[in-house]
Amino acid sequence: MQPGTSTTVMVSPFLRTAAAYAWRLLVVGVLVYSLFAVLGRFHEIGVALFLGLVITALLRPVADIVARGLPRPFAVALTLLGGIALVLGVLALVGEAVAGERTTLVREFRVGVGRIEDWLERPPFRLNPGALGDLQARIGEYLSSHRSTLVSTALSGAHHVVAVLTTLALAVFSAVFFIHSGDRQWAWFRKQLPGSVRERVAVGGRAAWRTFTGYTHGIVLVAAVNAVLVGIALWLLGVPLAVPLALLEFVAAFVPLIGSP
Repeated sequence: MQPGTSTTVMVSPFLRTAAAYAWRLLVVGVLVYSLFAVLGRFHEIGVALFLGLVITALLRPVADIVARGLPRPFAVALTLLGGIALVLGVLALVGEAVAGERTTLVREFRVGVGRIEDWLERPPFRLNPGALGDLQARIGEYLSSHRSTLVSTALSGAHHVVAVLTTLALAVFSAVFFIHSGDRQWAWFRKQLPGSVRERVAVGGRAAWRTFTGYTHGIVLVAAVNAVLVGIALWLLGVPLAVPLALLEFVAAFVPLIGSP
């Protein structure tokens, strides 16, 4: 190589394109990780806001219909109160069904325990009948001797119940504002962005909300169909607590993959 000459390193277009996408993916990955790290610090608030969005996706169409004949605040209040009344009514129905079949459940539970004991006493287990009775006695003695410990453990876990109730209250509180003026909140957020990206953010936001609401409505529809079919099947088979089990199926359908099974 002669002094004073320069060389140019040739980079293939594929490598240049891959490098350009790579650093962009790294930036996106860091942003997503940072977002989930922040949500992990405040997961109760994140869960509450997500539930608020779910409630909004379910009740916003109803509130829009009611608002045609009533002022918007009254329509939102009426819709939320109607939703809460519906949930409480379903829970009351379940409680009444459980209370009405309590005697049957206790009897069938005792019969089921007796069948299990008979099954364990037969081949191939051949357990001594006295061993099962001794096991029941030991469990009773353990519960009696550790009653204070069990009570304190239950009381120490009561803060989880408080956290759940607080999250639900915050979700309903957020849903009130989302249903009442969510569009105005979104418009204010877009105005804080640079003018060059406002339109793209608006298009992306509309597509995201349409996808979210469609997914939510679809999950509710699938859960309702599953619950109705399971409830009818259990009722035809004469299974106790068909209504509570159908409600359990409705709730479990919201858990992806493993809920219904």
